[in-house]
Amino acid sequence: MGERRSKGATMLNHLPKEVKISVTRSISAAFEKYMESIQWDEQKYEMDKFLTYWREYAEKHASWFRQLDDAVKRDPRFHEELADKINEVIGKILREPPSEQDIRTLNELIGRRGLTDIDYTCKMEAKYHIRRLTEQEYLPHDKNRKY
Repeated sequence: MGERRSKGATMLNHLPKEVKISVTRSISAAFEKYMESIQWDEQKYEMDKFLTYWREYAEKHASWFRQLDDAVKRDPRFHEELADKINEVIGKILREPPSEQDIRTLNELIGRRGLTDIDYTCKMEAKYHIRRLTEQEYLPHDKNRKY
């Protein structure tokens, strides 16, 4: 039988609760920004590029990263646990369906803009399209702009 790690003995679990919450938030925020940067095009998604993006995001913007001891940051087990956490958080994001309100709002925007259907599979992606289409409605060069 393969060796199984006890969830209770992980390095991540030994971190203070607020740090663990901050790790999760930083993963979510970085994933959202990364996906926006590639316009939610799954063909352009590359896990290695996202991991680089997330690490840079965490180093620059996440206070929890600065709080970690350097020995923890260098520990391969910690990086393995972070990879598992990243996969877990991304999985939850991708499984969270858009709300009924998100769907209604998107359908209204699509109809007003005369667009064909837009593909979206999760709440975060739906919110991206809502922001994008709402911003487009009010661009100065838009002939449909409402004054």
